[in-house]
Amino acid sequence: MGERHGSDPERGAVDEAATEDKPPSSTRGDEAPSPSRPSWFERRSSERYDVTWSVDCETEETFLYAAITNISELGIFVRTTDPLPVGTSLTLRFAPPNSEDSFVLEGTVQWINAVRPLHDNPNPGMGVRFVHITAAERERLVDTIRTIAYLREAAGPTSN
Repeated sequence: MGERHGSDPERGAVDEAATEDKPPSSTRGDEAPSPSRPSWFERRSSERYDVTWSVDCETEETFLYAAITNISELGIFVRTTDPLPVGTSLTLRFAPPNSEDSFVLEGTVQWINAVRPLHDNPNPGMGVRFVHITAAERERLVDTIRTIAYLREAAGPTSN
Protein backbone atom coordinates (compact mmCIF):
# COMPACT_ATOMS: atom_id res chain seq x y z
CA MET A 1 0.00 0.00 0.00
CA GLY A 2 1.32 3.56 -0.38
CA GLU A 3 1.31 6.64 1.78
CA ARG A 4 -1.05 7.10 4.71
CA HIS A 5 -2.51 10.54 5.11
CA GLY A 6 -4.55 12.05 7.91
CA SER A 7 -6.88 15.00 8.14
CA ASP A 8 -5.85 18.08 10.12
CA PRO A 9 -8.92 20.32 10.55
CA GLU A 10 -6.84 23.05 12.23
CA ARG A 11 -5.13 24.11 8.97
CA GLY A 12 -6.82 26.64 6.70
CA ALA A 13 -7.30 27.03 2.94
CA VAL A 14 -9.02 29.08 0.29
CA ASP A 15 -12.47 27.94 -0.76
CA GLU A 16 -11.82 27.28 -4.44
CA ALA A 17 -15.36 26.06 -4.95
CA ALA A 18 -17.12 29.08 -3.43
CA THR A 19 -18.78 30.09 -6.68
CA GLU A 20 -19.53 26.46 -7.53
CA ASP A 21 -22.07 26.33 -4.67
CA LYS A 22 -24.09 29.19 -6.14
CA PRO A 23 -26.49 29.10 -9.07
CA PRO A 24 -24.88 29.75 -12.45
CA SER A 25 -26.24 33.32 -12.55
CA SER A 26 -23.98 34.24 -9.62
CA THR A 27 -20.73 33.23 -11.32
CA ARG A 28 -18.75 35.46 -13.63
CA GLY A 29 -19.78 35.24 -17.26
CA ASP A 30 -16.23 34.81 -18.54
CA GLU A 31 -15.62 31.59 -16.59
CA ALA A 32 -16.00 28.40 -18.60
CA PRO A 33 -17.61 25.49 -16.78
CA SER A 34 -15.11 22.94 -15.57
CA PRO A 35 -15.56 19.58 -17.31
CA SER A 36 -14.19 17.77 -14.24
CA ARG A 37 -16.91 19.10 -11.94
CA PRO A 38 -20.58 18.27 -12.16
CA SER A 39 -22.83 21.19 -12.96
CA TRP A 40 -24.43 23.19 -10.16
CA PHE A 41 -27.83 21.67 -10.93
CA GLU A 42 -26.48 18.13 -11.07
CA ARG A 43 -24.69 18.48 -7.73
CA ARG A 44 -27.74 19.98 -6.06
CA SER A 45 -30.37 17.64 -7.52
CA SER A 46 -29.87 15.33 -4.54
CA GLU A 47 -30.37 16.54 -0.96
CA ARG A 48 -27.19 16.70 1.13
CA TYR A 49 -27.07 15.94 4.84
CA ASP A 50 -24.36 17.05 7.24
CA VAL A 51 -22.72 14.15 9.05
CA THR A 52 -19.49 13.48 10.89
CA TRP A 53 -18.41 9.98 9.93
CA SER A 54 -14.98 8.44 9.53
CA VAL A 55 -14.02 7.27 6.06
CA ASP A 56 -11.11 5.32 4.61
CA CYS A 57 -10.24 6.35 1.05
CA GLU A 58 -7.96 3.95 -0.77
CA THR A 59 -6.26 4.04 -4.16
CA GLU A 60 -3.55 1.72 -5.48
CA GLU A 61 -0.88 4.06 -4.06
CA THR A 62 -2.55 5.87 -1.16
CA PHE A 63 -4.55 5.25 1.98
CA LEU A 64 -6.31 8.31 3.37
CA TYR A 65 -8.11 8.32 6.71
CA ALA A 66 -10.47 11.30 6.84
CA ALA A 67 -14.01 12.42 7.71
CA ILE A 68 -17.23 12.70 5.73
CA THR A 69 -18.92 16.04 6.45
CA ASN A 70 -21.92 15.61 4.16
CA ILE A 71 -23.55 12.87 2.16
CA SER A 72 -26.14 12.51 -0.60
CA GLU A 73 -27.31 9.74 -2.92
CA LEU A 74 -24.70 10.90 -5.43
CA GLY A 75 -21.61 11.26 -3.25
CA ILE A 76 -19.83 12.66 -0.22
CA PHE A 77 -17.62 15.54 0.82
CA VAL A 78 -14.43 14.24 2.43
CA ARG A 79 -12.81 16.74 4.77
CA THR A 80 -9.04 16.44 4.52
CA THR A 81 -5.99 18.63 4.20
CA ASP A 82 -4.58 16.08 1.72
CA PRO A 83 -7.17 15.87 -1.08
CA LEU A 84 -6.47 13.51 -3.95
CA PRO A 85 -6.27 14.87 -7.51
CA VAL A 86 -9.45 15.42 -9.52
CA GLY A 87 -10.26 12.28 -11.52
CA THR A 88 -8.72 9.90 -8.98
CA SER A 89 -10.65 6.64 -8.58
CA LEU A 90 -10.85 5.33 -5.05
CA THR A 91 -12.53 2.85 -2.77
CA LEU A 92 -14.49 4.35 0.13
CA ARG A 93 -15.15 2.49 3.38
CA PHE A 94 -17.47 4.08 5.93
CA ALA A 95 -20.23 3.14 8.35
CA PRO A 96 -22.99 5.29 9.81
CA PRO A 97 -23.11 5.33 13.62
CA ASN A 98 -24.80 2.26 15.13
CA SER A 99 -24.53 0.37 11.84
CA GLU A 100 -23.29 -3.19 11.77
CA ASP A 101 -22.26 -3.14 8.12
CA SER A 102 -19.85 -0.74 6.46
CA PHE A 103 -20.40 0.70 3.02
CA VAL A 104 -17.65 -0.19 0.56
CA LEU A 105 -18.24 1.96 -2.52
CA GLU A 106 -16.25 3.09 -5.52
CA GLY A 107 -15.91 6.81 -6.17
CA THR A 108 -14.17 9.43 -8.28
CA VAL A 109 -12.81 12.76 -7.03
CA GLN A 110 -14.90 15.41 -8.81
CA TRP A 111 -13.44 18.59 -7.27
CA ILE A 112 -11.12 19.70 -4.50
CA ASN A 113 -11.10 22.52 -1.99
CA ALA A 114 -7.35 22.70 -1.45
CA VAL A 115 -5.48 23.93 1.60
CA ARG A 116 -3.67 27.22 1.01
CA PRO A 117 -1.31 28.42 3.72
CA LEU A 118 -2.02 31.86 5.17
CA HIS A 119 -5.67 31.83 4.05
CA ASP A 120 -8.78 30.89 5.97
CA ASN A 121 -10.66 27.84 4.74
CA PRO A 122 -12.76 26.08 7.34
CA ASN A 123 -13.59 23.15 5.07
CA PRO A 124 -10.70 21.81 2.96
CA GLY A 125 -11.27 18.52 1.22
CA MET A 126 -12.71 16.87 -1.87
CA GLY A 127 -16.06 16.08 -3.41
CA VAL A 128 -16.33 12.39 -4.33
CA ARG A 129 -19.04 11.03 -6.63
CA PHE A 130 -20.15 7.42 -6.21
CA VAL A 131 -19.60 5.28 -9.33
CA HIS A 132 -20.38 1.67 -10.29
CA ILE A 133 -22.89 1.39 -7.43
CA THR A 134 -25.14 -1.68 -7.50
CA ALA A 135 -28.91 -1.48 -7.09
CA ALA A 136 -28.62 -3.09 -3.64
CA GLU A 137 -25.92 -0.63 -2.55
CA ARG A 138 -27.97 2.30 -3.87
CA GLU A 139 -31.07 1.09 -2.01
CA ARG A 140 -29.13 0.70 1.24
CA LEU A 141 -27.55 4.15 0.80
CA VAL A 142 -30.93 5.78 0.10
CA ASP A 143 -32.43 4.03 3.16
CA THR A 144 -29.57 5.35 5.31
CA ILE A 145 -30.05 8.90 4.00
CA ARG A 146 -33.83 8.69 4.53
CA THR A 147 -33.19 7.61 8.12
CA ILE A 148 -30.96 10.66 8.66
CA ALA A 149 -33.66 12.92 7.20
CA TYR A 150 -36.39 11.32 9.31
CA LEU A 151 -34.43 11.58 12.56
CA ARG A 152 -33.55 15.22 11.90
CA GLU A 153 -37.14 16.08 11.03
CA ALA A 154 -38.38 14.34 14.18
CA ALA A 155 -35.84 16.24 16.29
CA GLY A 156 -37.15 19.56 14.98
CA PRO A 157 -35.20 22.71 14.13
CA THR A 158 -31.83 23.21 15.74
CA SER A 159 -30.28 26.49 16.79
CA ASN A 160 -26.81 27.55 15.68
